[in-house]
Amino acid sequence: MSEQTERERLSRPKTARELGIMCGFPPPPEKRPTLENWDLPPFNRWAFQNVRSLVPTVDVFRGNGQIAALAQAPQDLTEIAFDSIAGNRKTVGKFLQDTYSDGFLVMHHGRVLTELYFNDMASSTPHLSQSVAKSIVGILAGILHGRNVIDLSAPLCNLVPELAACGYADAKLDQVLDMQSGTRFIEDYGVPGSDMTRIDIASGWRPVHPGERRPTIRDVILTLPKKEVHGRRFEYRSIETDVVAWALERATDTPLAELVSREIWQRIGAERDAYFTVDSAGTALADGGFNASLRDYARFGKLVLDGGRVGDTEVVPEYWIESMRSGEPEKFGSPYTEITPEGAYRRFWWIRDVARGDIAARGVFGQLIYIDRKSDLLVVKLSTWPDYVIPAFTIDTFRAIDAIRMELN
Repeated sequence: MSEQTERERLSRPKTARELGIMCGFPPPPEKRPTLENWDLPPFNRWAFQNVRSLVPTVDVFRGNGQIAALAQAPQDLTEIAFDSIAGNRKTVGKFLQDTYSDGFLVMHHGRVLTELYFNDMASSTPHLSQSVAKSIVGILAGILHGRNVIDLSAPLCNLVPELAACGYADAKLDQVLDMQSGTRFIEDYGVPGSDMTRIDIASGWRPVHPGERRPTIRDVILTLPKKEVHGRRFEYRSIETDVVAWALERATDTPLAELVSREIWQRIGAERDAYFTVDSAGTALADGGFNASLRDYARFGKLVLDGGRVGDTEVVPEYWIESMRSGEPEKFGSPYTEITPEGAYRRFWWIRDVARGDIAARGVFGQLIYIDRKSDLLVVKLSTWPDYVIPAFTIDTFRAIDAIRMELN
């Protein structure tokens, strides 16, 4: 091994296997993830590919239909270079290494150019998507709206009467789909007592406090008060997706996992079953508990890239897809503009630039489905960052995508 190769090996993030996580029969106690640390470094390097070994889950059945083929046109994109946020020139390959990648796929004009796996991930491995799950629920809402199953202007308490007791009572489904309710939800990850931590406990992702009963996700929803007028501004609240999922389940009398299976997963020709994590009431964690393979995330992304169609069949109304590309930037302020200064948020999708209409499904710890309809480009990245949010990693991800787009076009 050359000196340069050895330096590169020592500088890159270690894999779960190199860290010894869950290695051995049995693994040493200090190398086993627990409910207190499974989604934190270094244990997330293993856990995000093995979620159902840790918490209860429910299948999202792929159906018995034919697997949708992904056309291939292999191309090495790893030597494409860009200027990183740190000011140095970096190749896409080095970027993927530095940002704790597990899977990376690029599709252009309907053909997969690059499909890469790291950290012992394989094409068959389901990977936790975190808040990419929100965007899946947003697409599901669009499908049901296209059939007149849901009314976007209806107050939520009309759809789910129990919500009359909390801050969502008079919020409209339309407002919550854009995260513009005025309900209080403190999105502080890992902070004791925050609303986000309460949801982590309720969903089974964190241990319950000694002597306390574990609530359900919907128990927590009903404790959230209204703090301001609905529709005034965008504020990222994970719980909004769980509220919308509750409304969709009530409107269809169908559990979320079955809805996603029937309306999305079976129709895109998914290769493998996906799954959601569930709480003690069997409620799927709509805001972040979805797991699937890299290729199936790409099939889902292609559905959006192709305007809601699979071949000649409309699955999602095109008006819904187009509405996701134009938000209300005047309601989109700090801290969100620090990453996407020309951005907005619509239907549980991030808009990177309202003028161009690039959209992304994004999740903490580095999960991404990036859709650029103008360039017919799709990028999927699955990661296990060492922190929930790392702005420099997000910015470099966008810069790497820009460099790839420029090279391809």
